[in-house]
Amino acid sequence: MIIRPIEPSDWPFFWPMLESVFRLGDTYAFSPNISEGEAYRVWVEEPHETYVALEEGDDRILGTYYIKPNQPTLGAHVCNCGYVVATTARGRGIATAMCIHSQQEAKQLGFIAMQFNLVVSTNISAIRLWQKLGFEIIGTLPKAFRHSAVGFVDALVMYKTLQ
Repeated sequence: MIIRPIEPSDWPFFWPMLESVFRLGDTYAFSPNISEGEAYRVWVEEPHETYVALEEGDDRILGTYYIKPNQPTLGAHVCNCGYVVATTARGRGIATAMCIHSQQEAKQLGFIAMQFNLVVSTNISAIRLWQKLGFEIIGTLPKAFRHSAVGFVDALVMYKTLQ
């Protein structure tokens, strides 16, 4: 697997992957009806950097993540990331590899910590993975996420110091 910055020609191949995740409405706060243009803006244009994970040899996109400051100016030393793995590539360590890569990139970019602001409490596999990679649950936001299938559920704030 190769993880590299997104190239303009990647978007048509990974937009369907993002779209399928956003449409479910069970892990990201983006509208399930998000337009392609809006998704491009929030996933590619606004972040500091966006990366893709590719299958070595055939360049098939397996996942993507972005990295950006969690807050402006006085909070900009803490980053935030979002990760999506293609449904067909789950269970292969793609999210683990991208999270490890993102922490290395974050350090190189001068971030001293990483914070996940809204980890949906029903996303058990993500919570377990982030904890395995050293993230701590530092807060619970009661009923902060409107899950498309089960209604209002808690969201977790997870944090890891990088340096």
